[in-house]
Amino acid sequence: METVSKSDAEWQAQLDADTYAITRKGGTERAFTGCFWDCKTAGTYSCVCCGTELFASGTKYDSGSGWPSFFQPITTDAVSEHTDTSYGLRIEARCASCDAHLGHVFRDGPKPTGLRYCINSASLTLQPEKN
Repeated sequence: METVSKSDAEWQAQLDADTYAITRKGGTERAFTGCFWDCKTAGTYSCVCCGTELFASGTKYDSGSGWPSFFQPITTDAVSEHTDTSYGLRIEARCASCDAHLGHVFRDGPKPTGLRYCINSASLTLQPEKN
């Protein structure tokens, strides 16, 4: 997978303030406020920073958390996982291509993986399926 590397100034110029705060500084949007938390559109969710495809809509489900939730990434190498100790011990999900903060991974998801990738809408774009 190709990596994308930009300076902090380049990311600030590319992204709006909220998206920058979430994806580059590890922020979190409030639950039930993002544009994708209850989106039912079929398609592919990609990283807002670099365009890497991250999640297929077929793996999205309603976790009741208020954030878009997926049970697996589109490929095993699309999302990287990192230890996050900011609020106890959690697993942070990042775009493997550009290191953008996406959200967190929890071990309370549905079958077949048992995982819940709880992702900020602000870190995603959606390319709807063509009919």
